[in-house]
Amino acid sequence: MSHANAALTPRARLRLARLIVEDGWPPSVAAKMFMVSPVTARKWATRLRSEGPIGMADRSS
Repeated sequence: MSHANAALTPRARLRLARLIVEDGWPPSVAAKMFMVSPVTARKWATRLRSEGPIGMADRSS
């Protein structure tokens, strides 16, 4: 379960990251679609590349 202030659920993070990594979308366009910043979109894409889908899970802050 995502924390109360999370912009995206793990499932939405995975969809966002796949648009960038697998479909070649620019992070700024994907970010706008999911209503997050391009920095956040790039973060999730980087995690998908390095950790795979398991990297989309919530982490403690």
